[in-house]
Amino acid sequence: MSEKINLKEQGLTETTPRLAVLKALEANTAQHMSADDVYRYLLERDRPLPMSTVYRVLAQFEQAGIVERHSFDAERTKQVYELKDSEHHDHMICIKCRSVHEFLDPQIESRQIEIAEDLGFSLTDHSLNLYGICARCVQKDAQSEEIIKQQSC
Repeated sequence: MSEKINLKEQGLTETTPRLAVLKALEANTAQHMSADDVYRYLLERDRPLPMSTVYRVLAQFEQAGIVERHSFDAERTKQVYELKDSEHHDHMICIKCRSVHEFLDPQIESRQIEIAEDLGFSLTDHSLNLYGICARCVQKDAQSEEIIKQQSC
């Protein structure tokens, strides 16, 4: 997110816990953070908060539209958060290393709108999550196979 978030503009008082969680999320915009990730990040920087406070602040941020919550695992048990971006994007999730890659494709976006309209829907929101194996894991697998071949010769 390019501009700093003003909690007051979102209807929230600037408390120490809220500012700490917000700074943690802003410092890690390249990744989706779980509540545990936020907790550990703050702990490592000598700004510890109780885990219950981290969860409460993240819930408040979600309700205020500051963050989006996602569940990328098959069981939908692990919740991760990202600062809400002004531009919609979709996600690709590696089933091996669990890395999350964001992408935006105007053709996919317009096609989804067309499909919704064709079916009589007035689209209010959507999400697209694609699951597969990332390039790094494919490369690791190929290297492992090569090593196994060399060892068996």
